[in-house]
Amino acid sequence: MKRVLVSIPGGAWNIIDKRLRGKIGDKDSELVRNIVIAYLSEKGYFEDKRK
Repeated sequence: MKRVLVSIPGGAWNIIDKRLRGKIGDKDSELVRNIVIAYLSEKGYFEDKRK
């Protein structure tokens, strides 16, 4: 596991806090982790390249 420190602009955090909290996580770290995982999944980084 890797830990990183990130800064998120206030406007972006307000959107995350109001629209995503409770849906994809409750804690700040869960929210950020799940957003990153969802983005990488959407972009296809988790697809099996051996096919």
